[in-house]
Amino acid sequence: MTRTQRLLSLVQILRARRHPVTGQRLAEEMSVSLRTVYRDIATLQAQGADIRGEAGIGYILRPGFVLPPLMFNEQELDALMLGMRWVAQQPDASLAQAALDVLSKAEAVLPSAVAGRLFKTPLFAASSQSRGAYGFDAKCLRDAIRLETKIRLVYVSEKSVETERTVWPLGIGYFEDMEILAAWCESRRDFRHFLLNRIQSLVLLDADFKNQGGWLLAKWRGSRLDVVP
Repeated sequence: MTRTQRLLSLVQILRARRHPVTGQRLAEEMSVSLRTVYRDIATLQAQGADIRGEAGIGYILRPGFVLPPLMFNEQELDALMLGMRWVAQQPDASLAQAALDVLSKAEAVLPSAVAGRLFKTPLFAASSQSRGAYGFDAKCLRDAIRLETKIRLVYVSEKSVETERTVWPLGIGYFEDMEILAAWCESRRDFRHFLLNRIQSLVLLDADFKNQGGWLLAKWRGSRLDVVP
C-alpha cells in the first residue's frame, strides 16, 4: 500500500465512524504501527482535515474533507469509466451530460498517468439511444424526487389510454431496455410504476410530501414490484 493509498484509507475509516476511534484501533485495522497512524493523522491535519482528538483518547473526522489528489486502483478506474459510459448513453440528456462532466473533472484532478489509464479502459456500455428522448425534462423529474415535490403527469398506457395523474415521485429504476418511475399515485392510493417513455408531459406542483419520501420508498422496496399504472 502506497502512502497516498494509506492516507485515503485512513480518511475513509474515520469518515465511516460516528464516534472517536483510538489510534491503536486504527493501527490494527490498517495493519501499520501506531507511530505511522500518528504521523498520518498529522499529515492529514496539515492538508486541512479537521481531525479532532489526541493520542490515547481517540480521533474523529469532521465532515467536508476530501483528500487530494484523487486516487483510484485499476478496478475502481474500470468501474468509474464503465458507469459513466453507461450513464452517458441514457435518454436523460442532462444526466448523460453530467456523466461526461464527471469524466472531465476526473481527468483534471487525476495524475496524468492515472487519467490515461481511465480513458483507455476497454469496457463499454451498450447504447440506449434507439429508445429516443423523453417527452419531458427528465431533470425536473429527478429534482421532484430529490425535493419531495408532487408532480402531475400525462401518461399513455400500453393500450393507448391517456390518463392524468398526480403522483409522489419516489425513485427511478434503470433497466436494460426501459426506465421506470416508482411513485405513490393519489388517485389509486397505492404505489404505481410508470414507464418514462410513456410519460407525455409532467409539471411540478406547488405541493410537497416532505419527510414522507423516505418511509414511502422503504415501504415500496418491501412491496411487490409488478404494479402497473
